[in-house]
Amino acid sequence: MDASACAPERLKDRAALAALFEELIVLLELKVVGQPQWHVFPEPGGVTGLALLAESHLAIHTFPEHGFAALNLYCCRPRPRPDFEALVARHLGSRECQVRELARGVRA
Repeated sequence: MDASACAPERLKDRAALAALFEELIVLLELKVVGQPQWHVFPEPGGVTGLALLAESHLAIHTFPEHGFAALNLYCCRPRPRPDFEALVARHLGSRECQVRELARGVRA
């Protein structure tokens, strides 16, 4: 997901990003292995977060100086598609969100 026109202060807020992760994890019934890892960059930088999942991984990279966040969810099992656009808008204040789904691997 590419989220644009986000609220810059939310893109610097580790707690806001962790809340987004938590909602996605619960909604999609994902299993986190260990604890999510977070790195907060010095101003004007954003935050990088990574959750290792039994299903693969969830990652975010934020760029508050551009009002932009890149969110990646790699999942090895099919899941119902939540309203990613609404989730990102609620948590990050995004006014634009492009979601791309890529089928990967061998399909039977």
